Amino acid sequence: MTKIVKSNDLNDAAKCLQNGGTVVFPTETVYGLGADALNEEAIEKIYKAKGRPSDNPLIIHIADINDIYKITKNISDDAKKIMEKFWPGPITMIFEKADIVPNKVTAGLNTVAVRFPSNETAQKLIKLSTRYVAAPSANISGSPSPTSLKYVCDDMVGRVDFIIDGGNCDVGIESTILDVSGDEFKILRPGAVTYEDILSVTDKIKDDYKDVKDVKTPKCPGMKYTHYSPNADVFVVMGEKEKCQRFILDKISNKTQKIGVLAYKDSKYDGADYVIYAGCDMKSYAACLYDSLREFDDNGIDVIYAQFENSNGIGVAVKNRIFKSAGYKIIEV
Repeated sequence: MTKIVKSNDLNDAAKCLQNGGTVVFPTETVYGLGADALNEEAIEKIYKAKGRPSDNPLIIHIADINDIYKITKNISDDAKKIMEKFWPGPITMIFEKADIVPNKVTAGLNTVAVRFPSNETAQKLIKLSTRYVAAPSANISGSPSPTSLKYVCDDMVGRVDFIIDGGNCDVGIESTILDVSGDEFKILRPGAVTYEDILSVTDKIKDDYKDVKDVKTPKCPGMKYTHYSPNADVFVVMGEKEKCQRFILDKISNKTQKIGVLAYKDSKYDGADYVIYAGCDMKSYAACLYDSLREFDDNGIDVIYAQFENSNGIGVAVKNRIFKSAGYKIIEV
């Protein structure tokens, strides 16, 4: 039986982690499904609860920057600069792993992904548990990550021991993942900490994120498998506002299925069965994306047309997520 608790009542959830149980907790990005990172039986519970493939590595969450030296090795000076600048915050870094980290966490790789979340509830839970907490997003594998209590409960009630109600997540998409284990740093998953942000700290990073399909051995979450997908069929309509409007309105006027539209920059879509407005900038788009995809499903939508416009910064991360949610069904207008 899953117990739901408030963010000011964490003692039992922390004890659950100590005893090898599973706890869903809020972060600034999305909700995470946590367990003791050094307990292989507890880690197995994460994979079972999510239905997650065992070759998909997990992220270890810490609440004390000094813990990084206990679970990793060979940290470069430039990696330390990034930690000092962006931790706690929405960036995960990949290091060579220390021997104490189980292979089950890293999917057999000799590297480990680590994050220091800025969310106060997450920090307090980790500190109270006195554990390093391995945690992927708290959703059924492949579905949109949850950023609110409602959708956490939809996926995880009956699958985990505790769920902590931390309200809505601020960022709305998962953390940036930066590989700092080699001489040249590389973004493996874009997020709120952008290429430009990282470049301002170190010249060890040469390029922004590049989308890679058909990854054989994923080095971090989100690289290999279908992700972020609702039940509805998603199409991304890319281009200038007016051209996107014309294309989508034409689809609405000839519809034979229930059509939902994720609208951008105040575009109007009269006649659609359900419209959600994603705001006028990519930060707003990111914050509402995952809950919007789930809301369309709640309202029985068959096809979603997501209006999108290329943008730098966090827009690179939004593009990554929405392209994956659509299975790369992209319509350029």
